Amino acid sequence: MLDRALLTDGQGRPIRQSGPTSSRDWDEVQAFCRKVYMPYRVRPGAPRLLPAATMRMAQIGRITLTRFSYGVPIHLDRFDPEAGNILVLNTLRGALRHQQDGTRTATTRAGDSFVVDCSRTDYWLDGDRDHLQLNLTIPHDAMAEIAMRWLGFVPDDRLWTRRLAFGGNGSRWQALLAYVVHALEASGRVRGAAPMARHLEELVCMDLLQIWAEGAGICLRDGARMAAPRHVREAEEIMTSEALDPPSMAEIAARIGVSVRTLSEGFRRFRGMTPREFLRARRLDGLRAALQGAGPGDSVTSVAADWGYVNLGALAQVYRDRFGETPARTLAAGRVGR
Repeated sequence: MLDRALLTDGQGRPIRQSGPTSSRDWDEVQAFCRKVYMPYRVRPGAPRLLPAATMRMAQIGRITLTRFSYGVPIHLDRFDPEAGNILVLNTLRGALRHQQDGTRTATTRAGDSFVVDCSRTDYWLDGDRDHLQLNLTIPHDAMAEIAMRWLGFVPDDRLWTRRLAFGGNGSRWQALLAYVVHALEASGRVRGAAPMARHLEELVCMDLLQIWAEGAGICLRDGARMAAPRHVREAEEIMTSEALDPPSMAEIAARIGVSVRTLSEGFRRFRGMTPREFLRARRLDGLRAALQGAGPGDSVTSVAADWGYVNLGALAQVYRDRFGETPARTLAAGRVGR
């Protein structure tokens, strides 16, 4: 089923895409790659070799799905960490050779996959002339947010710095990719924060987290959370219990006996986010609970004001990004359910 991914819809009709779907021009191909992956360096296998690229894409919430090949042998390196992206390279045809650990490499062929967090570790790969990929570009922040929502913590760099080959024909990951592709073909491109997009995004990220953690020897059930030092866990408890009227970061740091810098470094290392980002997520969680339990006379404006939100336009955007619906919809659903 993946052989035809992003080529035809559920009725077998060709899927249209704005912009070129193939190219023989290096600048055009690189512009596409910067858009869907990140800036990096590409070197063809021979001088003056022109690409014969396949360039197709679809959006699944915050995840970019691409059907891509250069059509020539290539070496890729210098992936930009500032882009903040995780790559999942799923080989449909041909082969890729990936940087793994130390001097070891891993080769993926049809049915195999490879994941690397380019925001946390360096990476290079070689592709043969016949390579064809169905790739996922996932923002690190999206993975961290979903981990926090479902697991209650963000794994530390033992996970994010691990480059991992996985999957294979008949694997659960291949089955999930087939489901995602089928959903795209059946309903057209999934965009934005629509319910189906959020559903697919969370399925992909949670399954990838489980597979990645298993490969890294990390127990997501309890091991990663306890790996965080005491001051990080104590700060989390303060920000969670006092999210309605939170103290400043300086006050939190003073209460647990560390500097603001130490607190920030602990969150970045063990939670993959800043303390302010953690607090922002807990406040949105609290607002959502308040909307779900609001009384007959309450409105989005009044509940949001209780939580200190005054710019409802900005709130609606970040709320939709996190929960896949508007605050008004949460309020209405809460009333229907009572």
